[in-house]
Amino acid sequence: VQLVESGGGLVQPGGSLRLSCVASGFTFSRYAMNWYRQAPEKERELVATVTSAGGPIYYADSVRGRFTISRDNAKNTVYLQMSSLKPEDTAVYYCHTETRDSRGTYRYWGQGTQVTVSS
Repeated sequence: VQLVESGGGLVQPGGSLRLSCVASGFTFSRYAMNWYRQAPEKERELVATVTSAGGPIYYADSVRGRFTISRDNAKNTVYLQMSSLKPEDTAVYYCHTETRDSRGTYRYWGQGTQVTVSS
């Protein structure tokens, strides 16, 4: 299983970025996908979740109304559109999923992509 994030970078407050995560090695369309983030000296937190079919959706209170999670099952890709970015959104953003088979549940993480919001 591989999860490869891209799209991070430096952006000014109020700006926008779109993160992408391309998945491989499992049946992407069967599983919910998540975006987490981890800021320096803080715990990793769940930002948003999209179900296997593309909804219902979860958002952390801190990003609701500014971030949008979506997926394209034909491209094995999940996105995080981030708008009205704030300095407190600065973090490494990780793509995550859990898969299951008869032997158990498996958690997978991407390598992360850095998002820095600063003027």
